[in-house]
Amino acid sequence: MKILLVEDDKVIAAGLEYSLEQENFTTVLCYDAESARKVISENLSQFDLCLFDLALPDGSGYDLCRLVKKMQDIPVIFLTAVDDEGNIVMGLDMGADDYITKPFRIRELISRIKSVLRRYNKQQEKQKENKAIINLDNIQINTLEGKVYKRGDEVALTALEYRLLLVFANHVGQVLSRNQLLEQIWDVAGDFVNDNTLTVYIKRLREKLEDDPQNPSLIKTVRGLGYKVGE
Repeated sequence: MKILLVEDDKVIAAGLEYSLEQENFTTVLCYDAESARKVISENLSQFDLCLFDLALPDGSGYDLCRLVKKMQDIPVIFLTAVDDEGNIVMGLDMGADDYITKPFRIRELISRIKSVLRRYNKQQEKQKENKAIINLDNIQINTLEGKVYKRGDEVALTALEYRLLLVFANHVGQVLSRNQLLEQIWDVAGDFVNDNTLTVYIKRLREKLEDDPQNPSLIKTVRGLGYKVGE
């Protein structure tokens, strides 16, 4: 885990850096807002958490938090000597994940950092799980498991059938020509795919997924143009 630490008091900064590294965190230390802004602008994606002192000689931790949250959603913890409810609320309202008042015990800070990271990682995992599920009427595609369900019952698809369904699922409401479909499923299963083969696979998908394959409501034919899933 990599932490961006911004603290203008060099004694406090040295102690924090040492303590964080003892906990196996990699730390990048800045003593002012200007150098922090440069690191944020160039390397923010490398960090897992930001630890900002509020009162800096050339700016504020609030400004750094705004910059971070604008660029990327990663946790921010404020360090401050000001134990004021208004400041705390303002910091949390702008997206800070925690707020620790000086003086503090190092063990408490480490515990709060780990707690924020755990909470954030759970949120990220939940978001990933939500994004991994694609619903098309009564069909559900779990892209993490590579499985397809119809009204809760798993439907067995071949690799190419699954890929073809994913193409449709990723272009809901869009008419896809036969050439567009062929380009995206070409040789996925190690087999030669041509126009006739595409017709066969669409027929198989309909037989497995449609309630009435002869009158499909999921994979619709748009005459003269191609196929479409959804509105």
